[in-house]
Amino acid sequence: MTPSRPAATSTGPTGSTGPDASGTCAGLVLAAGGGRRLGGRPKALLPYAGGTLVEHAVRVLREGGCERVFVVLGAARAEVRARARLTGCVLVDNPDWAAGMGTSLRAGLERLRSEAEGGPGPEAVLVSLVDQPGIGPSAVARVRRAYRSPGTLAAASYGGRRGHPVLFGSAHWAGVAASAHADVGARAYLRTRTGEIALVECGDVADPADIDTPADLHRLTD
Repeated sequence: MTPSRPAATSTGPTGSTGPDASGTCAGLVLAAGGGRRLGGRPKALLPYAGGTLVEHAVRVLREGGCERVFVVLGAARAEVRARARLTGCVLVDNPDWAAGMGTSLRAGLERLRSEAEGGPGPEAVLVSLVDQPGIGPSAVARVRRAYRSPGTLAAASYGGRRGHPVLFGSAHWAGVAASAHADVGARAYLRTRTGEIALVECGDVADPADIDTPADLHRLTD
């Protein structure tokens, strides 16, 4: 199993601009899914790139410039903690993971908000999904650079269609958390603020296809 590598510190073929030296933008990986349509195989532990899918997702955020990474765990969370190398990450347990991705987004944002209340913390968060291995550091770095203030909303775009990662300035965390439920995530909140969202085209550097069914597993080896 490959350990999580430290964040990149210079530009390179990934398109990373190095970590956010001010700690302004954190990363948040939603990795709680149980893989129901994969026969109950937790997505976080699917093998990929010499390790697990959750390790890859963490590396992508770090190499894209997110110095701190929060990971929401749910299905098989004890096994994920034991097997995955997530050194330095803030691990957030979501006991309600089976109710849908929205509960994981809410759990992650509530942890970020609690840390911010305790002192200086991130002013924005980049949210990614554990089951999109085709999204790499280049897309993360592009969306991160859209940050302007705690009121920023930004998202990767693929051929004009909004996708992940999504950036939420801290001014939006409470609103997103309040609206997230079941599998809705942030969609309801973002629909009311379409004109405020900065879309960042990433279709030339990333593939947003996800891993949902056995027919999708080829994306882990292609």
